[in-house]
This record gives sequence, structure tokens and C-alpha cells, in this order.
Amino acid sequence: MVYEMDYRVDSRDVDLFNQCRPSAVLGILQEAATQAAVALGLSGPQVYQRYGCLWMVTRNWVELDAPLRWNDQVHIKTWHRGAAGASSYRDFDLFRDGKPIGQGTSAWVLVDVNTHRLFRMKNLEEMEGTDGGALCKEVKLHRIHMPQQFDHSTTRAMGYSDTDINGHINNIHYADFACDALHLEGHGVGKFVRTLQIGYLSECKAGEVLKLDTAVQGDELFARGTGQDGAERFDCQITLADVSECGK
Repeated sequence: MVYEMDYRVDSRDVDLFNQCRPSAVLGILQEAATQAAVALGLSGPQVYQRYGCLWMVTRNWVELDAPLRWNDQVHIKTWHRGAAGASSYRDFDLFRDGKPIGQGTSAWVLVDVNTHRLFRMKNLEEMEGTDGGALCKEVKLHRIHMPQQFDHSTTRAMGYSDTDINGHINNIHYADFACDALHLEGHGVGKFVRTLQIGYLSECKAGEVLKLDTAVQGDELFARGTGQDGAERFDCQITLADVSECGK
């Protein structure tokens, strides 16, 4: 089952370079995934009521051929790859003016509300026979190979505005944490975010403080967040590319 939706990039989505912020791009994909789940009968409230579980995204990856800008009309197609184990991939294709401009993949799990254990997705009847078939991508999301040494460290307090419906920090906000810590306002001059991958290693909640470590290796940017308990909460890798090379 392929779900399709349109989205117009608005003024709240763009940064000082008139480019759709990485967090906003992830937000577009998240909304497409949410609406696709609704169409399948697997929305958050539905899986909670029927299976006693919550959806959680474990990794996000997006690749753009050119930056999305204010007022761009984006068409998104999305589908899942089936439910063979404890997780499932959801793929995305993005189009602007009818032409491909990017793609993405996210990995999802279902967590039992009471036991906090992973729910075997093969037990989801709604996913049977509804995958994307030949459209399914071969991209696999593994843990990011981070630098051995980091250049800078800072901290970030998380609050109410970072939370989602499950009471956790919304996954798209980790992109903001990383971009702020990396000072993308400086590194991004004449560039755009070509690829972004984020791994969500452990949940965070409002009131916690993250230690953010960053490293820059040319056009490869890295960030990781560590909780006050010493546990890693997320990792992130960004690849920049020249705007002049993409024609827009």
C-alpha cells in the first residue's frame, strides 16, 4: 500500500538560508508516516487499544538532491517493507514539480506499554500484504560510526516544547539539537544538508539535560547526545553539499 500526500513548505519550516530545516524535513516524513499508519488502521491510538503498544522510531535517514525552500510544493510517497521481525522499515520518495528531489527511510518498533518489551510485528494483521512490493528500498540503517574524538561539547536542557504525544522528546527535535550544537548557521553557508541520519538510542523526557559532543570532518558533521546518567541518547551524521552543484 502506497500512501501519498502533498505538503507546502511554509515560513516556519525554513532557516536563515531559506532552506527547509533538517528537523522540518523529518517532520514532513513523520506526518506522512502517521497518515499512512492511519490509513492502515495502525494509528497510535489504534495500536494502543488493540495491542497495548506504542510506536517508536529508532532511526531516520534522509537524502536530498537539492534543498527544499519556502513555498515549495512537495509530494511524498511512502510505504512499509513488511513486518518480518521486531522492527519495520518505512520508505519515502519526495518530489518537487513532478521530479524526484529526495528519499528517506525510517526504522520503527512497537513497544509494549506495560512490559516495555518489543512487540513482534509479524502479529500485526493489518500489515499483511500491504508492503510496497517492488518499490521497497534496500537501504539498511545501522549505528553510525562516530569519530574517536570530538571537537566541542555543550549542554541542552529539554522542555515542554520538545515533547510529543507519548511524553518523550519528539524525534524531529534531535535534529535541532544536533544542528544547533554544530552551529550549522556557520557551516551551512553556501551548502545544504545532503544527507542526515539520526539514531535514537534511549528515550529522553522534559527536564533532562543532554551533553552534546560534536565533530566536523570537512563536509561530514557528527553529533551525539549523552544523558546525565552517562547513557548515549542519540547519534547523528550530516553530510553537506554545495548549493551551486544542485542548480538551486
